Amino acid sequence: MTNADAGSNGEGEEGTTTAAVTADWAAVYAATLPRVYNYFRFRTGDNALAEDLTAATFEKAWQGRATYCHDRAAFTTWLFTIARHEAASYFRRPRGREVPLDHARACHDAWSVEDEVARRDDLARLVALLGQLPARERELIELKYGAELTNRAIAQLTGLSESNVGTLLGRVVHRLAKVWEETP
Repeated sequence: MTNADAGSNGEGEEGTTTAAVTADWAAVYAATLPRVYNYFRFRTGDNALAEDLTAATFEKAWQGRATYCHDRAAFTTWLFTIARHEAASYFRRPRGREVPLDHARACHDAWSVEDEVARRDDLARLVALLGQLPARERELIELKYGAELTNRAIAQLTGLSESNVGTLLGRVVHRLAKVWEETP
């Protein structure tokens, strides 16, 4: 994998047999970090947790870099497979409700209390609607809007066809918008 490959959008990435071993990891990290972080941020709704899961994903990718095979999948596909497994592992773990102290600083001076309450209500409403979706549809939404992946990259990750991904996403978004408008 060259520096140009590391900075690409994740589609059609190619490397050599030793691509993951000889990759410019600083470039790979810089190019993929925001998308991996956004994926976890979207899935968890927690900045600190998203940072932890992102770090764990990159640590596992670094440790397993010799196992990456460019013939099987693009590098970003391989990385998001690790991220998906990391998310699944996290959600299987028993845990209590923790609220970080920094949460108190979440209310920014530019927002009024009313704006913040409305934003949180909308977010809670969206999370509840997403929680009602079947796991496959929820994951498609997370990959598309949380990780900002293309339909092609999502298709590679999920084993669906690219057109099926687009069709499913369109239907889910339409259904969510309809339910959003119908409920107060």
